[in-house]
Amino acid sequence: MKTLALIQVLAQDSSGNSGGGWQPLILIGLMFVVMWVVMIRPQQKRQKEQQKKIEALKKNDKVVTIGGLHGVVNHVGKQTLSLRVADGQFLTFDKKAIATVLTEKSEKLEESEKSEDEVESDSESK
Repeated sequence: MKTLALIQVLAQDSSGNSGGGWQPLILIGLMFVVMWVVMIRPQQKRQKEQQKKIEALKKNDKVVTIGGLHGVVNHVGKQTLSLRVADGQFLTFDKKAIATVLTEKSEKLEESEKSEDEVESDSESK
């Protein structure tokens, strides 16, 4: 709110001065700062958090790839990792392909969503 009030004050025409060429520059600068704070900075934080999670991967962590494949980490290399997707089935992925590292909390949420979807599909089929 304070930012909007400041922008409005700066946008008002100064009483008859024709030398107010610096005001639009200040407005553009303020808009850039607001855009950076609102859009760019949160994305940078999410990327750093994701990178930390990927670097901390270890054997038996449950993950989801960017393609939606769920698996359990079997081996972690420098740039790749091996996922167990079924009994005796292992796939190798680049670490960049990991979208989510599942925790117990996220797994419970995912299971509850699945059960809700099943209930909805059962009620629709009747």
